[in-house]
Amino acid sequence: MNLYNILKDQISKFLLSKFDLDFNDIEIQTTKKDFNGDITVVIFPLLKLLRKSPIEIGNEMGLFLVKKSKYVDNYNLIQGFLNLSINNKFYIEFLNGIIEDKNYGILRPNTDDPLFLIEYSSPNTNKPLHLGHIRNILLGYSISEILKANGKNVHKTQIINDRGIHICKSIVAWLKFGENSSPKDTSEKGDVFVGKYYVLFDEIYKKEISKLINEGNEKDYAEKNAPIFLEAQDLLIRWEKGDKEVIDFWKKMNSWVYQGFDKTYNDLGVDFDSYYYESDTYLLGKEIISKGLKNNIFYKKKDGSVWIDLSDEGLDEKILLRSDGTSVYMTQDLGTAYLRHKDHPNMNGVIYTVGNEQDYHFKVLFKILNRLGYTWSKNLHHLSYGMVDLPSGKMKSREGTVVDADEIVSEMKLSASNLSEDLGKIENYSKSEKDKLNSIIGLGALKYFILKVDPKKRILFDPNESIDFNGNTGPFIQYAYARIQSLIGKEKFSNTKINLDTNINEKEKDILKQLTQFPIAVKSAADNYSPALIANYAFELVKTFNSYYQSTTILKINDLEIKNFRLTLSNKVGEVIKSSMKLLGVEVPEKM
Repeated sequence: MNLYNILKDQISKFLLSKFDLDFNDIEIQTTKKDFNGDITVVIFPLLKLLRKSPIEIGNEMGLFLVKKSKYVDNYNLIQGFLNLSINNKFYIEFLNGIIEDKNYGILRPNTDDPLFLIEYSSPNTNKPLHLGHIRNILLGYSISEILKANGKNVHKTQIINDRGIHICKSIVAWLKFGENSSPKDTSEKGDVFVGKYYVLFDEIYKKEISKLINEGNEKDYAEKNAPIFLEAQDLLIRWEKGDKEVIDFWKKMNSWVYQGFDKTYNDLGVDFDSYYYESDTYLLGKEIISKGLKNNIFYKKKDGSVWIDLSDEGLDEKILLRSDGTSVYMTQDLGTAYLRHKDHPNMNGVIYTVGNEQDYHFKVLFKILNRLGYTWSKNLHHLSYGMVDLPSGKMKSREGTVVDADEIVSEMKLSASNLSEDLGKIENYSKSEKDKLNSIIGLGALKYFILKVDPKKRILFDPNESIDFNGNTGPFIQYAYARIQSLIGKEKFSNTKINLDTNINEKEKDILKQLTQFPIAVKSAADNYSPALIANYAFELVKTFNSYYQSTTILKINDLEIKNFRLTLSNKVGEVIKSSMKLLGVEVPEKM
C-alpha cells in the first residue's frame, strides 16, 4: 500500500480534469520535521505549465485532495510546497496490509532476469586480507544483498590476483630464507605466513637500494637493479614461460593463502558464487591486445611495450604490455571482463567494488573495452569507495604496518566480551552462548560502523567508538531488536488486523510513517549503491521506537485492543530492523 503512488494518481486525475494537463512527473516527499504535515507535494514544476501562482495551484489541489481522498484530512501551503496531513485510517490500513509479511519491503530475486555480477574482495595472494579489504568485502556483499532485495538476479564473484611481481617477491624471500617451512610448521594461517615473506622482501630490498645509492648510483638505477628485485623479475619471466619449478613453488604458496582467505571469509559471514584467477585471464588479455594491435587500436613503442593513446578522450597513454612481454593489471582486467561476459552472456552489468585510488584505471578499462567494440562495456560500473584509516595513520602492507582482517575481527569480539561483562548483561549465559553473542555483537559493530558511511567518503575506523551501546552503532540497533523480542515474548498477542477506529498517538504515527519508508530506502540504497542509506534508516527507526518505548505503556494497560496494537506495531518494527540489518550482513540476537 504505497501512499505516494495513491496520491500521485489522484493528483494526475486532478490536473487532467481541472486543467486538461496530462502530467505524471509529480514530486512527493516526506514533510520536513519543522513543518506541519506528513506528505509534501512540490508545486514548482507546475508553475510554468499552468501559469498560475503556487498559492492558487496549491489551494485548488489541497481542497481537491481533502474532498476526494479518504486519507487526506487537511493541508497547508509553504511557498511552493503543499503539506498534506494524513489521517490515522491510512496508517492502520497500511499496518494491516503488512502484518503477515515477514519480508515486507524485500522483493524476491527473479532468477530468470539478466545477471548482475558484483565483484568484491579480489585480493593479492602475497599477504593476508586487511582492514581495507574489510570495507571492500562488506560493501560488495551488502550491495549484493540490497540488489537481491530489489528483485535483481545477483552473482557474487571476485578476481584473485594470483600472479605478478608482487607474488614473485614473496616467493623469492621464502626461497632464500624460508628453509622449506610451511604454515603448519609455524602454526600460522597460510596468508599470514606468506605475507611475512612479502614484508621481509621489502626490508631487504630497501637495504640493497641504500647500499647501491651509497656506492654512487642514482636512486632510479638502484631501485631497478637491487639484486633481490632482479631475482623477483627473473622469477616472473620464468613463471610466464611455464618453468615447472617456479610453477610448483607458486602453486604451493597460493594454496596456503587460499586456506587463510577462506577462514577470514567464513568469519566475516560472506560468500562467492564464482572465482576468477589472473593466472587464467592474463593470457586471454594478451590475445585481446594482439588483436587490438592488428586493428591499430593499440601501438608498440620502440622498446616493444604496447600502449593505447586515450588523449582524445581526456585521458592519456596507458601501457598494456611491458617491453619484456610481461603483463600488467590492465592486461588481466581485459581478459577477465571478456571471460565473464563469455561465461554470462545474459549479464546486465558488472559492478567492480574497488577503492577510489583505482578510479583512473577503471575509466581507462571501460574506454578500452568500448574501443575494442564490446557493446556490453556500457553496463560496467566502478563502485568506488574511500580508504580506511586507523587513528595511528594510513596502512602500508609492504612495511608490515597493516592491521590484518583477522586481528580486527578478534579485537571486535574481545571488545564486545569486555563491554558485556562490564554491563553485567550476560552473567547467566553459558560459555557457548557468550561466545556466540560476542561474535554477533563484535561483527555487527564492525560491519555497521563501516557500512553506515557513504562509500565515497574516507573512514577513520575507531574500534572503541564502533562497539558502543549508545549512538549510531550496530550494538545500539541490535539491542533495540533484542528489547523488542523480550517485550513481545512476555505476553501473547494476536498478530491480526487492527480495528480501523483504533486511536493512535503521535509517536505511533511517527513509527508507522517510518515503516512506510522502508521499501523506498531499500530501492534508494540499490539505485545509489549505498548501504549507508539502509544503516541510517535503521538508526532513525530505532531512535523513534526507543523514544516511544520509554514514554508509552505497552504491557500494563487494560485496553486489550490498544495493547494488541502496540505489541503488533513493536513486532513489525523488530522485523524491519532484522531485515535492514540482514541487508548489511549483520545478525541480530534474540536476547542481549
